[in-house]
Amino acid sequence: MHRALLAAVLTLAVAAGCGARASVNGFTDGKLNVVTAFYPLQFLSERIGGDVVSVTNLTKPGAEPHDVELNPRQVADVADAGLAVHLSGFQPAVDTAVKQEAKGRSFDAASAVQLLPLADGDGHAEDAGHAEEHAEGSMDPHVWLDPVRFETIAGKLGEALAGKDPAHAEAYRTRAKELQTQLRELNLEYAKSLATCQRRELVTSHSAFNYLATRYGLTQVGITGISPEAEPSPQRLAAVAEQARQTGTTTIFFETLVSPKVAETIAREVGAQTAVLDPLEGLTDAQSDYFTVMRANLAALTTALGCTT
Repeated sequence: MHRALLAAVLTLAVAAGCGARASVNGFTDGKLNVVTAFYPLQFLSERIGGDVVSVTNLTKPGAEPHDVELNPRQVADVADAGLAVHLSGFQPAVDTAVKQEAKGRSFDAASAVQLLPLADGDGHAEDAGHAEEHAEGSMDPHVWLDPVRFETIAGKLGEALAGKDPAHAEAYRTRAKELQTQLRELNLEYAKSLATCQRRELVTSHSAFNYLATRYGLTQVGITGISPEAEPSPQRLAAVAEQARQTGTTTIFFETLVSPKVAETIAREVGAQTAVLDPLEGLTDAQSDYFTVMRANLAALTTALGCTT
């Protein structure tokens, strides 16, 4: 009986071992293992990597990525990666895992382009509470919302993938160039649509849109700071409401992954409506991607700002 039980256990163990896919030098079944920190980097990696990479995203769909924590399995994924794609200063837990487990096998999107400094919505330095939340870094991480900078990151990620997988280097470069062309087209759409607007103030619940505003000549007025879950002070709420009145703001934007209550409070105060402006930190609709969300954002902006083409 004991021998039979031992044999059964050994059989199960062998079967489990055979079912597991071993990672060898960052490859599994001939595909480069790519671990990405959150959705925009997953999008780039999948589009550029194509069918010769296996992409694992460390931020689950629908999760707010700013303060993500990693479980042991996810840390192991970073250790097994042929390339870990992250944006330093945005997710401390991911930065730590990459530094400890993927030395020499990482791509930092923050190093690919020049970042903008952290600021609140009206261009002044963040207040003490917001600054304390991000004391470790002084740069705004939301670079993917600028199609021009995102295009540059795409090109450099293509080169990083080519360096880790020389056998498919030209395919990576070709796909990166195709994606860059699409991002240039998106930039032209934004530039044309936002060139002539009745209003140029962008009032948002979360100060995630400074790159977009800077690129297209808008002014971001953020109710909260860089963290979407921060609670604005009464003074900040009053200041934003007053600025919204002075500029004739008709729409207060909120995002998809956090409560709209703050935006709704300001909207009631000034007699405005609310609408979604998605910071693209994570998808809530599996049928969407970077381009569909960015174009939905553009439609929302042109309506809210009274833009004509």
